[in-house]
This record gives sequence, structure tokens and C-alpha cells, in this order.
Amino acid sequence: MASKAFDIVVHGATGFTGRLVVEYLLQRAPAGIRWAMGGRSAAKLAAVRDELGAPADTPLVVTDSSDPASLQALVARTRLVLTTVGPYQLHGSALVQACAQAGTDYVDLCGEPGWMRQMIDAHQATAQASGARIVFSCGFDSIPFDLGVWLLQQQ
Repeated sequence: MASKAFDIVVHGATGFTGRLVVEYLLQRAPAGIRWAMGGRSAAKLAAVRDELGAPADTPLVVTDSSDPASLQALVARTRLVLTTVGPYQLHGSALVQACAQAGTDYVDLCGEPGWMRQMIDAHQATAQASGARIVFSCGFDSIPFDLGVWLLQQQ
């Protein structure tokens, strides 16, 4: 695979959870990890970067979930998109498709099982062919479902 500009782009970096991810990366990202903040507004991205004390040269990538061309440009520049932009059934489908087609890994914190099933059915073969790893529910939103399964197992 050709070298890409970034290892990780945090898509939705100006939202509540996206900011938490950026804070985490600022504190704990291993040396050499090339990451960027992504969102719809360069001005808002810069404001969050400055509020969180990120270096002034932290890359800002303007993307819009409703613009497939901007998503295709995004996935061409990074190895992994970590997205916090939900609800995913409204804002995630085009990004999953773009990642699957480009061979770019995708991670979210989705708690929408019906949508996840639709995405698997629609894009699994493409993702397997391109080498993209599409990983849903890596975060808090999966906890209610995990707790439900755990409670059922206790009975």
C-alpha cells in the first residue's frame, strides 16, 4: 500500500466524544503516530485544537459526512478513520463505503445494530477485497448491548 499522510484521522473531532479522543491522542499517542483532526469546519477544528493545547501544526482535515467526494479524499489520505459522527445510520454509510472501497480501516462507537448489519451486508465483500477492516462499536455505545447480554447470561 502506498504511504498515506496520516495513520489516524479523528472524524468529528469538534464534538464531545471526538474531543475526548483528541485529548487521549495528545496524552498517549505513541511517538511517530501521524494523526489529524477532522470535521466540517476548519475554524471549529482550529478552535478545539487550541482549546485542548494541541500543537499549532496538528493537521486539520475538513470533511463532511454528506459529501461523498470529501470522504473519498479523506480515506485516500489516512490508514484509519476513527469516527464519532453519529447517528451512524444518517452520517456513517458513505464513510463505511468509502473506507471499504479504498482499503482504509474504519472504527466507530456505534450502538445501532440494524445499521451495522446493513453495512456488513453491503460492504463486507468489498472490504475483504481491499483489505479494509471495518470495526463497529468500539466504545461506550456498545455497553448497553453488552450489559443486556451479560444480564441474560446471569439468569
